[in-house]
Amino acid sequence: MRATLDPHFRKTIMTCRLPSVLPLLRAFLFLGVFAAGGASAQVTVTDAWIRGTVAGQQATGAFMTLTAAAPTALVRVDTPVAKVAEVHAMAMSDGVMRMRAMPRLPLQPGKAVDLKPGGYHVMLMELARPLRDGETVPLTLVFEDASGKKSTVNVKATVRPLTAAVAGPSVPPH
Repeated sequence: MRATLDPHFRKTIMTCRLPSVLPLLRAFLFLGVFAAGGASAQVTVTDAWIRGTVAGQQATGAFMTLTAAAPTALVRVDTPVAKVAEVHAMAMSDGVMRMRAMPRLPLQPGKAVDLKPGGYHVMLMELARPLRDGETVPLTLVFEDASGKKSTVNVKATVRPLTAAVAGPSVPPH
């Protein structure tokens, strides 16, 4: 059996002039690239994890490494496992480790920012349930660029054991 083209379709293909289609094709490609650029953040997220919890525990930390391609800031984190998710910073002050919420975490182009125990991290509070070792938790990171435009990055963070990566003897686990 031999496949044949419909004569009308064949005539249309044969008479179509590629140069006349190129401006339209270029316009579609430009609009597609322009739209895609606005829809995704230029931030790479690696090694995302969350410290596991025990029954009754209402808070834990989420950790990862963020690297931005352009000046931007992490301004919000959302997750279905916690009613409240805030970016926090920890710093030693007068011999006491203090933690404070940050409304935004600035990211400089090409410079990795580690969110880790004992430093910057995402505090997950008012947990909906205990988080068990090995499960995957969705996080939505919201970034704002220098012009005020917001974009999101969806991350799947793996829950690690409660004792994972404590940053030293003076830093209690969350």
